Amino acid sequence: MSMPLTGVRVLDLTRLLPGPYASLLLGDFGADVIKVEEPNSGDYARWYEPKVKNSSTMFHSLNRNKRSITLDLKKEEDKTIFLDLVRTADILLESFRPGVMARLGLSYEDLKVINPKLIYCAITSFGQSGPYKDVPAHDINFLSYSGLLDLQGERERKPIISPVQIGDIGGGSLMATIGILIALLGARKTREGQFVDISMLDGVISWMQATLPQYLTTNYLPKRGESPLSGGKACYQIYETKDGRYLAVGALEHKFWERFCTVIEKEVLIPYHEAGDEVQIRMIEEIQVVIKMKTLSEWEKQFANVDACVTPILTLEEMVNHPQVKHRQMIEEVYHSDSGTIHHIANPIKLSRSKANSLRPAPALGEHNKEIFEELGYTYRTKEESD
Repeated sequence: MSMPLTGVRVLDLTRLLPGPYASLLLGDFGADVIKVEEPNSGDYARWYEPKVKNSSTMFHSLNRNKRSITLDLKKEEDKTIFLDLVRTADILLESFRPGVMARLGLSYEDLKVINPKLIYCAITSFGQSGPYKDVPAHDINFLSYSGLLDLQGERERKPIISPVQIGDIGGGSLMATIGILIALLGARKTREGQFVDISMLDGVISWMQATLPQYLTTNYLPKRGESPLSGGKACYQIYETKDGRYLAVGALEHKFWERFCTVIEKEVLIPYHEAGDEVQIRMIEEIQVVIKMKTLSEWEKQFANVDACVTPILTLEEMVNHPQVKHRQMIEEVYHSDSGTIHHIANPIKLSRSKANSLRPAPALGEHNKEIFEELGYTYRTKEESD
């Protein structure tokens, strides 16, 4: 069956998380993603624990629907093969520090000469320009520079590290995928590719739509745990239950707040929905006393048929088995010839006519060398045959 991106070839030189997640989204909808890896080592994520057979569970999840070829781009022979691949490609994705590809003679300026329609996407920490463009960083660093990390956590306590990679995926992978698809549409009109410059810091800053515009307008500097959506209001809060579990309350609208207060038998608090900070702090303390009187299961039963935006905080085990998650098929089974059945995180994008497919399990390092070399017209020989 033809998919929306069937016929689109992606050369993915990235490793670990941001780039592979972006190319995963493209591969799930039919793109021919060729994962270009260093011989012997390959993508570092292959070697993480825990493993299924010879590759990590994370690698299996991120690299389905891809083919792997090994090339040493510092060797002229391998670089020649790579350039032949570029001539056949629509998209190139890399995540090296700025200047690395240029030193290899493989920058966008170099490659667009042999393939003017090439869309070249680079995901970096701080982008291709600016005083920090060569500074190394990880997800926690993008969040810290963006100001987002300063706002994560409870009032008057230290910032909390996010358990998911907001900068890597939200600021990097998703922005790269969107940029690539925009450029792909543009190329179909102009028959010209372009350079897509993705800074993970830029991407994180762009996510702060519910906080940053207020500061830019008023110059009021919000404090951790103070804003309505980060724990500053009693109606948007986490409360501990009798059995040490937690209840998430998102009763932002007055109608939800009214129902919430009614269920917990605190109708006296209804008029103070939008009260100031001091009142909110007192209400949070008062509500916490009430919520602590019952178990999570008991509260779930009380709120079962009440539209109040009150939900249990689930563990991963509970989430995987939740009826909504099962219905949406967000955890899927993929058969791997070497490893048997593997459970993956499914693609979250649901299209009415084109279903994302896991047609190909994550590749072994260099698994498709022979196949891809022969597609390019080369006679492939193994290292042993060459020796």
